[in-house]
Amino acid sequence: MPPREPGRLPANQYHELAWVVGDPRVGEGTWIGAFTVIDGSGGLTIGAGCDISSGVQIYTHSSARRCISGRRYEQVDRAPVTIGDRVFIGAGAVVNMGVTIGDEAVIGAGAVVTRDVPARTVVAGVPARVVADVAFAEDGTPTFDARAASADSDT
Repeated sequence: MPPREPGRLPANQYHELAWVVGDPRVGEGTWIGAFTVIDGSGGLTIGAGCDISSGVQIYTHSSARRCISGRRYEQVDRAPVTIGDRVFIGAGAVVNMGVTIGDEAVIGAGAVVTRDVPARTVVAGVPARVVADVAFAEDGTPTFDARAASADSDT
């Protein structure tokens, strides 16, 4: 990649208006929208056929402990994020470090994902909670089958 020009985002192969840090592994057919932050500095794998909507932020690092300790805690914490195949992440969602999202999951717009998301699950909210399951009809048409609210459905 060419060096960053002042006033411009560094060039990347996914979207000219995305900020990409590190070296994420992104599967074939994955679309990444504008105004996204894709942080691969702690290890990031995004599967094939995903849609990462505009404004999504995926983080593989946190400087919170370093900051609040006045830099006495010298390191930036890092943990990889793994996103499965055919995952949809809605506009403005945030995926925090260390999270794994299973295949064919749906992350609702504006959700903050702080825990792993099982395959074929729909999560929404802050923090993200399971709200539905993804099911497929015989012809392959997906449906979202709502779950009853429960205290153990945190994601």
